[in-house]
This record gives sequence, structure tokens and C-alpha cells, in this order.
Amino acid sequence: MSKRAHTTELGSIACEELGELGAGKEGWLVDNPSLLCALDTHSLALANRSVIVVLGWAEPDSTRLKIRPELSPISAEFVTAIEWLVFDEIRVVVAGTSSGSLLFFSLAGDLIHKQMVYPARIIRLRVRGTKRDLSHETSSEEVCVVMPGIVARFDGSDIQNMLHQWFQETRSQFWDPIPRKRSSDDFGRSYGKLPYQLWSVSKYGTCADAAITGIMPPPLMEIQSNEHYYCGITVGEDAVISAFRLSEDKNRSLVGAILSKVVPATFSTIASLSKMIWRSDQTSPRKSDEKPQPFARASPLTCLKDFPRKGEKLTLSPSGTLAAITDSLGRILLLDTQALVIVRLWKGYRDASCLFMEMLAKKDTAASGSSYYETTKSDYCLCLAIHAPRKGIVEIWQMRTGPRLRSFQCAKGSKLLQPTYRFGSSIASTYVPLEVFLLNGDSGQISVLNRTLN
Repeated sequence: MSKRAHTTELGSIACEELGELGAGKEGWLVDNPSLLCALDTHSLALANRSVIVVLGWAEPDSTRLKIRPELSPISAEFVTAIEWLVFDEIRVVVAGTSSGSLLFFSLAGDLIHKQMVYPARIIRLRVRGTKRDLSHETSSEEVCVVMPGIVARFDGSDIQNMLHQWFQETRSQFWDPIPRKRSSDDFGRSYGKLPYQLWSVSKYGTCADAAITGIMPPPLMEIQSNEHYYCGITVGEDAVISAFRLSEDKNRSLVGAILSKVVPATFSTIASLSKMIWRSDQTSPRKSDEKPQPFARASPLTCLKDFPRKGEKLTLSPSGTLAAITDSLGRILLLDTQALVIVRLWKGYRDASCLFMEMLAKKDTAASGSSYYETTKSDYCLCLAIHAPRKGIVEIWQMRTGPRLRSFQCAKGSKLLQPTYRFGSSIASTYVPLEVFLLNGDSGQISVLNRTLN
């Protein structure tokens, strides 16, 4: 009964396609460290080292797709990270590899774009943004690529322009009586190289996870500068937590600067003409000959060293002002990313995972029960969902210093997941709160944590 009171079952992911990922064996979802998961609103992407399975869980006849990326056998390349990118009508799956490449796949299984970020293993792909509202004067949307001691940032608008061009080209090819198939060497050049910024954050050792929390003020001596600075937070073995001021890379390529500013329709015309010229008789240099992009400046701000404690995973709040960090001693640290101080500590949570969510904590809101009442952001409170697999429980704590609102048992082979951030500058008429889902790998059932305390 407690499970029904705290979660609502939505569907099942059980299908034959999961057999290649180890499904059918008890604990297959959580015991395999190479198994990766990424959740969209109604779809789930799972990947092991060489295959990606995309499936829907809301409807029984949902599309199921199996993608086998073309990986380099020479360097023993394999998939190390996976995430969804959602731009209105465009939804794609992005995979990071052990060689530092990003692979963009359509829901038809086609490779849209391939780009080398840096020749190092990609640990994490983090998609986040702050949309324009009363508390944020501007919108900032990005894709953060985390590697050991390295952080890269792709602007969401640059990726959106590239995907819109691919979408328009795909629609035009649908009406083309003689479609032309692209070779593998064309990927990554047909839409131009995506501009990005790259920083080395290895001053305090390699990082196990990292995040860009947002724009921060410039140093005192550079108040009048027009340069943007980002705050970067890393966790790792040598330093549990470290913070850096990341300067905007002013050495971005001329091509990247033009692509990020030009109107997408004009860019599409220019790209089409350039492809016609280069495909005549000339051969472009191979991607393997490209040199890695130079690092921009990363200034260390502070670090916390507490041997033998090691930082393991990092989770950001929607605004980026709070970060939940798990360590090797079974503790969870709540970090204020603006003041760079620990504001809360939990003990006894080994191998725990955390996700921020929003709950309707106002029990006395009579209007909330009315069908004519639309909830707003002020009706919700920010909470932290903690999954402690060794205890077999999920707890929900109110931020920043609030009480524990809920605690319930969960199955042993379960995992907490959260839908990816949805890109877009428009504000929906009804507020969509931040939700957390619970996936039971052994039964295949996926549930959502209830947002009310009733």
C-alpha cells in the first residue's frame, strides 16, 4: 500500500530489445557500471558499450529502436555517456565515447552529426538551462561535456541551428526523387563544426563529475570587461569539491562565430552552396588530422580536500544555486554554488544517488483541489530525492533546511531517473514542475514520485 501512496505506475519497458543489455537477470539495471540510462518525457534510452536501445514506455505500441554506433576498433572506442536533446518538434539522442567524440542520432537511427571534443573519455553529458522569467532577465541553455579534468560547453542555440538545418534537409530529401546518401566522412562537416568552449580544471586533480552552474561576476579588476564568466564545480579523488571561474573563450573560430550569429535560413543556403563546391573534385582533410581546440582560462577559486574522502557524483538544482554531492564515505553534501559553502550534510548514505524535484507541500491549499485552479511555481517547494540502495529506501527532503517529507521502500533493482531539460525560450501557460521517476529494472515498471503529500 505504501508504494501506491508514494508513486504512480505509468508503464513498462519490458521488451525483447533489452535482452542484449542484460535484461532478465536480477539486478541487471544497477549492477552493470557500463549500462547508461537517459529519460525523456515518454521515452527511455539505454546503452552499453556498443549498442543504444531507444523505447517508449507510455504506450504498448511505442517505437523501439536499436542503434549500433560506428566506433573505432583501433582505439577500442565505446559509448561512455548518453543523453536526450529536445527542441520542440526535434528529439535526438546524443552519445559520448571513450575517444572524446559526440554522436548525434535521430529517432530513425541515422547519424546526424559527429564531432571530436577532446581526445579523452567523456564521463557525463549534462543538459540544463535557465529560461527567461521574473527571476532571470536572460535565458541560458547549454550542453556541458565532462571529461577527466576537462569541461566543455556547447551553447544550446548553436546545436538548435544545426538540428533545424538537418530537419529542413531531411524534409527536402523526402520529396527528392533521387536522394543522395552521405558518406561517413561527410558527417561533422556538412553542418559545420559546432563552436564550443573548452577548459582544463585539473589543477586539483582529475574530476569524477563536474557542472557549469551559471554566469558569475567578473573579478574585481575586470568589472568593466564585457567578457562572460561561468562558475564551474568539480568533484574528484584529490579534492572533494573545487570551484573555478571559467572565462569566455575569445579565440572561437571565425566559422563558429558566424554560425552562431547568422540567421538559420541564410546559413542553410551558404552551407548548401559550400557542399556543392567542395564535392566537385576536391577532398577535405580527414577529421583525424584536426588538432584539439586550445583551452580557455580557468581560474581556481577554492577547493575542499579531506583525505580519504572522495567526491563521486554531482547533481544541480534547476537554478544552479544548489548542488548535491555524494562522496565515498556515504555522505551527501549540499553546496551553495554562489557562496561556495556547505549548507547541509547527510550521513549514512553509501552508494546513494540524488535528484532535485518539486512538491506541492501546501496541504491547506483548498483551491488546489478545484478543477479550475492552475498551480503556479509558488505552490511548489524545492526538494531533494535521495535513493539509498543499501537501505532500499527513497527519501524526500525539503530544501534548504526543511524536514524529511517522505520515506518509502523501493525494490532492490531500482534506479531514480529524471526527464532531460527541454530547450525553448517560451514560457508555458501552465507550470510544469520538476519530476522524478523510479525505474524497477527487474519488473520493468516505471513510476513517477507523487508530488503531493496526501
